[in-house]
Amino acid sequence: MTQNWGMTIPFYDRSLSKSQDLIAELPGLGYTDVWSAEVNGVDGFVPLAMAGQWAPDVRLGSAIVPVSTRGPGLLAMSAATLADLMPGRFVLGIGASSPAIVERWNAGTFGKPYARTRDTLRFLKQALAGEKVTHAYETFEIKGFKLERAPKTPPKIVLAALRPRMLRLAAEEADGAITNWLSPDDVRRVRAEIGQGTELIARLFVCVDEDVERVREKARWMLAAYLTVPVYAAFHDWLGRGEVLRPMHEAWAAGDRQAALKAIPDEVVDALIVHGDAATCRARIEEYVANGLDTPVLAPIPGGDVPIDQAVRDLAPKG
Repeated sequence: MTQNWGMTIPFYDRSLSKSQDLIAELPGLGYTDVWSAEVNGVDGFVPLAMAGQWAPDVRLGSAIVPVSTRGPGLLAMSAATLADLMPGRFVLGIGASSPAIVERWNAGTFGKPYARTRDTLRFLKQALAGEKVTHAYETFEIKGFKLERAPKTPPKIVLAALRPRMLRLAAEEADGAITNWLSPDDVRRVRAEIGQGTELIARLFVCVDEDVERVREKARWMLAAYLTVPVYAAFHDWLGRGEVLRPMHEAWAAGDRQAALKAIPDEVVDALIVHGDAATCRARIEEYVANGLDTPVLAPIPGGDVPIDQAVRDLAPKG
């Protein structure tokens, strides 16, 4: 596959309204993709709509939009709107998300995450192709939905996937898989599940900072926040980190946050966070690519000696 080099937008140190100039620089720096996220900051679609105007020709992707925080029809309409604005450039990334985001923050139901993602994928493929959909899926029923104006070029759809069943669904029925919080060596195991020819996308958290202890201190908070979420805990069990992360999980469950942070070994931090000077970080990113990652999506972390603007420029692909 053609090598892509992506950037997460907006940047962690500024709002979307303050991101225009740096986003506009990305194509000239060699970035081919911009990918949004949707947790508790910006939504997944508006940043891409703006980036499509500010940085013409880059590919635009959502990584990811949850399948249980919008109705299927609304999700189809949002995707169709972007696909119409940026034909051939928009990639819809969807996924199950987590109980906190779906239930606690959006008053939804986080039930049967695999089946809900599969059903949403199947519905979207029909709807975005302009078909009228009437179907009783396992997790919801659609009666007579048809887009008023289907996009001439339906967007590709990729799935957030962390373990074998979802990874295989991404390979068999979607256009690619998105994963997260993994090491270069882990890429080989993920690639083995989806086979060759399926695009593999991953967000890589990068800190351009040579102060190793400062990076590790900051990274431990990020890792604890993610790896204690059940889906990520199961992912790292599958990757073989269950025992080494057990003390963190036990301390976290007991409410002792400081002990949980201290229990994360340095080698786990260094495996999952890209850090060092810019050249070291780029070399590490290339390890992911060499092991089977098609699209690295960088997420520069603020707080080091190098400001985000400079880190974005320094991490640009060379060649």
